Amino acid sequence: MSQTETLLVELGTEELPPKSLKVLGLAFRDGILAGLQQRELSFGAVQWFASPRRLAVLVESVALQAEDREVETLGPPAAQARDEAGEWKPAALGFARKQGVEPDQLQVIETPKGPRLGLRSTQAGARTRDCLNEIIHESIRELPVAKRMRWGASRVEFVRPVHWVVAMLGSESNFGEVLGLPTGNVTRGHRVHSSGEIVLKQPGDYPAALAAAHVVASFDERQAMIREQVEVEASALKANAVIDPDLLEEVTGLVEWPVALTGNFEERFLDVPAEALISSMKEHQKYFHVVDGEGRLLPHFITVANIESRDPAQVIAGNERVIRPRLSDAAFFFETDRKRSLASRVDDLRNVVFQQQLGTLHDKARRVSRLAGELAQRLGSPAELAQRAGLLGKADLTTEMVLEFADMQGIAGAYYARHDGEDPAVADALEQQYWPRFAGDRLPEGLTAAAVALADRLDTLVGIFGIGQPPTGSKDPFALRRASLAVLRILVEKELDLDLRECLALAVGQFPEDTLQADCAEQVLDYVLERFRAWYEEDGIPVEVFRAVSANRPSRPLDIQRRVKAVDAFTRLPEAEALAAANKRVGNILDKLESGYRFGDVDDDLLEATEERQLAEQLRTLGETSGTHLAAGRYTEALSCLAALQQPVDAFFDGVMVNSDNEALRRNRLNLLHALRQRFLQVADISQLAGLGKGD
Repeated sequence: MSQTETLLVELGTEELPPKSLKVLGLAFRDGILAGLQQRELSFGAVQWFASPRRLAVLVESVALQAEDREVETLGPPAAQARDEAGEWKPAALGFARKQGVEPDQLQVIETPKGPRLGLRSTQAGARTRDCLNEIIHESIRELPVAKRMRWGASRVEFVRPVHWVVAMLGSESNFGEVLGLPTGNVTRGHRVHSSGEIVLKQPGDYPAALAAAHVVASFDERQAMIREQVEVEASALKANAVIDPDLLEEVTGLVEWPVALTGNFEERFLDVPAEALISSMKEHQKYFHVVDGEGRLLPHFITVANIESRDPAQVIAGNERVIRPRLSDAAFFFETDRKRSLASRVDDLRNVVFQQQLGTLHDKARRVSRLAGELAQRLGSPAELAQRAGLLGKADLTTEMVLEFADMQGIAGAYYARHDGEDPAVADALEQQYWPRFAGDRLPEGLTAAAVALADRLDTLVGIFGIGQPPTGSKDPFALRRASLAVLRILVEKELDLDLRECLALAVGQFPEDTLQADCAEQVLDYVLERFRAWYEEDGIPVEVFRAVSANRPSRPLDIQRRVKAVDAFTRLPEAEALAAANKRVGNILDKLESGYRFGDVDDDLLEATEERQLAEQLRTLGETSGTHLAAGRYTEALSCLAALQQPVDAFFDGVMVNSDNEALRRNRLNLLHALRQRFLQVADISQLAGLGKGD
């Protein structure tokens, strides 16, 4: 068994970007491990560390040298190695010269393509100490850093200036330069609570040595500490801390020695929309807010300091002084904005460009208003409310509140609409038009809000596609992928049975003539429905099921969802595989007919064979039952019913010659197969399931 040692690599830096610290830490770990794996250097347990001033990896039981490998190098075919006189041919001589050996040292090696001239040799395994510097550099190059910087007179580039590098393999620590600095065994502790350098004797000393120097180096451990401390502070207030995952991760990236402290602000600020106060505390100060048992904001906040102060009251007072002007600004904006009605701001949107070719936000608001009204009518909701909400939907973009706090878009509009005495459904729609904002987010609650949310997204989709700027690769400046998924979620999860093709045609109709490309509605339809593919993949539904349903180009998302669920259930029936194969066979037969071939009804008098009479009878009987289920949208029941056709279909193909010499019999049998195929196509093209192999 090869010898092993513990490996430690640490990059000591200026404060790293907190929002990307975890990503950097994990990427650095993965890069070091990938370098070891590529060189076949085995290793044991791994720990990764990331704090504001360091990225580090600790790897136990790293092999000092990889196992030697037997290498087989193939040359020309053995038959072409020598001439008739037994002399080496140029190909063999050239191969030997390239390998640095005499021709007589070459061997004949058997291969699947016949005997080849070749050379077997032993390649020494990589030595960890020899390639560690290269591994570190490779990992640094692969870090996901969008913008690197230089410092001083150095040409070295990294996300932040680097001040020390630790590289230790056991007690050895001299592994050349990294980022212009010599590697060693010296690290540093907390910027305030520790002074001087920390000399490490062994890599395993790293976590404890830093903890003694007031640095919790482990990102996960530090995050858990912060969560626990914040919850303890909230408990002391008999309140609940709202710990946003993104904020928690950012705060973890800001401190090395977390100390949670509670501050307060004046209760008068609670008259301001809670969302604005929370936004200010989170975005500007990185504070956690607290709420009572009913979720109402309380006049307290919890901050996480990076020092253990001898006088925490001074730290708290400083934070309270900083937050007060921020909250005062929010209160001022709220009061100022309410001096004008939201409706009076609609005209201000004439000065805000939505997209150069599609006009201003005022143009968009008018289009969305008309479209929302049309959609609301189809949903059985008052059109006038949806029209009003669509018109006012973007008006809050001109308010001071939203200009200062971008995430108040929609929320501010809802507050101002209520203040103006707008209908509650209109006010709710102003906020909910943006729901869902991300995967798993809540959906618009009322039909008015749903109509506006759909109209806004459909207008953007047809507009951007209509001017020939669909998403390409990773570029999606108008977030059309997210908009498409939102449309599907609203229609499916809220069970709104709208025809998306009709909705898109309505959206196109709101634009001036000749603004959009003629086929943009169909382009958008295909694009939106294609989002279903990933949706179903996440649900574990085979792509063949989606293809089977989409073969008929349905355009009602709720109906598509029901059909997909039905077909997925059908694939689990024991009859499914045979029926899918039979339908594929039927499709192949019918597709070979001349274009324009006209099918007719099945003539019972021309049913000669017992198998075709039984199939026709079963198809007629089961068809009536399945038709009843189909009319009610019960696709699962319809397919379960048709599954009983498996045996008569198999018997038909075993006992009946479709291409009979008798023209009348042949036509009648083709009509029977056509009727069979059409019955299934009313739900989906199950021939697409052939070979899926889910049946028993």
